[in-house]
Amino acid sequence: MIELIQFPWSPFCIVQRGILEFSGVRFKTTNIPNTDRSLVWKITRERYYQVPIIRDGQQVIFETGDDSQVIAKYLDNKLGLGLFPPQLRGLQTILWRHIEDEIEGLGFRLNDVYYRAVIPAKERLAFVRHKERKFGGGCLERWREEQPILLKQLEERLIPYEQMLLEKPFLLGDRPRFVDFDLYGMLGNFLASGRYELPAAHTQIRAWHVHMTKARATDFSS
Repeated sequence: MIELIQFPWSPFCIVQRGILEFSGVRFKTTNIPNTDRSLVWKITRERYYQVPIIRDGQQVIFETGDDSQVIAKYLDNKLGLGLFPPQLRGLQTILWRHIEDEIEGLGFRLNDVYYRAVIPAKERLAFVRHKERKFGGGCLERWREEQPILLKQLEERLIPYEQMLLEKPFLLGDRPRFVDFDLYGMLGNFLASGRYELPAAHTQIRAWHVHMTKARATDFSS
């Protein structure tokens, strides 16, 4: 059985979890503390410490770069999901780089404002320390103060995706491709605290998000 090792609120873990749920295959999730990556370090033979990773029998699959998509491509190839058709290769690369930069960067800041809603109490000190070492002291308070601005920026950066969905149910056509799951993951992180909703103005994205939650591979012909 495929095992997904994750932080449940991580945008990149939500991407892979969404792909697995879409596939309909049986899988298990193993949640690890943000403060203890020892399991990942061990099973990757001290080559990797981030999440998500996939364990499939004797195989352990993890990313090799910031936008390698090794895990998603492995799942796509193994499960035959049609997420990376050759004719969309360049376009998807452009889109996922935008999604994982412009959308993810705002989504995690907005979610982190409410970190107490998603981070277990015993892990909060290490979480705050990690954030402040990376983004500077008081970053969480600063993002809370900037919350209205960040929400407005997110709404604006989602406009192209709203436009893409005006005449089709998924970003690139009549069935979900990898970029649909990528955007779904970034927005899943934004929504993780339960304190936000998708922008009311983006009616197509709101409908697409519901569709993505329910979609299964068996709904689409190969």
